[in-house]
Amino acid sequence: MTTIEIEGLTKVFGETLAVDDLSFEVTPGRITGFLGPNGAGKTTTLRMLLGLIEPTRGRASFDGKPYRDLHDPRSQVGAVFESSSMHPGRSGRNHLRVIQWAAGFSARRVDEVLALVNLEHDSSQRIGKYSFGMRQRLALATAMLGDPDVLILDEPANGLDPAGIHWLRDLLRQMASEGRTILVSSHILAEVAQTADEVIIIGNGRLLRKALISEIAKDGFDLEETFLELTGSTMKEA
Repeated sequence: MTTIEIEGLTKVFGETLAVDDLSFEVTPGRITGFLGPNGAGKTTTLRMLLGLIEPTRGRASFDGKPYRDLHDPRSQVGAVFESSSMHPGRSGRNHLRVIQWAAGFSARRVDEVLALVNLEHDSSQRIGKYSFGMRQRLALATAMLGDPDVLILDEPANGLDPAGIHWLRDLLRQMASEGRTILVSSHILAEVAQTADEVIIIGNGRLLRKALISEIAKDGFDLEETFLELTGSTMKEA
């Protein structure tokens, strides 16, 4: 089981302070929603966590180790950012096979993750013919190839119909029950309220609140009210 640790994380782009002395932890066995208005610094934070952007100050790590120092990062951390980066001419199965082979994963994982995301019957289709929701499922299958302890998902419900959102919710809950660490960035507050165990809300790159959903309810607020109170943004604006 792995804990995500963000400590004094800061990122400056030119004259823009994108992330400002941000600190929090994401613990195993829970689904943690990572929330904030557009431009709050969510994606920048996740990219620093995955070593795609160098922090100006501070540290983002997994049990104290930055992503680049993990023994086998592809097997320890799975991430979903942009499903559009897949080659449209490849089939879903071939896309997974290429990554499985390059990463040295077991070949049987391709069939396992296709079944996990309910794409086994569409795996021979070219990705260019997939709906956006199907590409989201394939991106999740790609992240799961290494059977990672940590899942980092940026807007995973985008493009999914209500049945697909229900399926995703059940899948993430199952993974959390297995002790995985799951961090989900989203602007769909109603969905996060039904899926997440706790939330981290940021604004202007700073931590505004970290709390269990149950704690917010005890305070007499729902998640939308809390988000509006802290950020001044509505669900649609976020």
